[in-house]
Amino acid sequence: MSQKVVKPYDSGQSKKEEVAQMFNNISANYDFLNHFLSLGIDHLWRKRAVKQLQKQQPKVLLDLATGTGDFAIACLKLKPEKIIGMDISSGMLEVGKQKMKKRAFDNIIDMQLGDSENMPFADNTFDAITVGFGVRNYENLEKGLGEMLRVLKPSGQAVILEFSKPKAFPIKQLFGFYSKVLIPLFGKYISKDERAYTYLPESVAAFPEGAAFVDVLQKVGYQTSEPIRLSGGIASIYIGTKKQ
Repeated sequence: MSQKVVKPYDSGQSKKEEVAQMFNNISANYDFLNHFLSLGIDHLWRKRAVKQLQKQQPKVLLDLATGTGDFAIACLKLKPEKIIGMDISSGMLEVGKQKMKKRAFDNIIDMQLGDSENMPFADNTFDAITVGFGVRNYENLEKGLGEMLRVLKPSGQAVILEFSKPKAFPIKQLFGFYSKVLIPLFGKYISKDERAYTYLPESVAAFPEGAAFVDVLQKVGYQTSEPIRLSGGIASIYIGTKKQ
């Protein structure tokens, strides 16, 4: 399946390099903008995603595209022994490291610079992997999902939280206006990066969500279940399990 490549800028660099640059540019205002633009609902979405791992009780977790570590912090509810938060943006990680230190979470959550599509971990390392709004930024989606599968332990689960496209009236129309008009407007004004929050709706539009993304997970080798749609389909939770 060919996925349309949507990049933040037109710099001639790879998508991966541009995504890292974009998050470095907006890292100082990212947390505020994230919660402001989602009206705080992102907290509830992460809570719901973490709940999917409660039965499994994972001890060693990996949070990819961790950003400033909000999903990793939400995973503390699972009482794990260790969480590694990995991201390609040094700017986002710097903010995240300060956050962990301030809240005394740095003894459990280790923030690391790294590439989700080429990870420095051995096969079968993690009980569970979480990714919040990050897989649509992968340069090579199947390669990134394959790397996640490789480092998961057998029976381990990947819980992926990602934006999707609402189908029902009036959420579809309201979300369309909000994401294409208001998010770029506020994002540009607060972050001072004109492209970052225009890229957001473009990347959502290009992402193979719903059944199409489940197909990609299955193709890579995951066992899957039905996606869990959130807030009328604005976001979805996907669960991929590594076969025993």
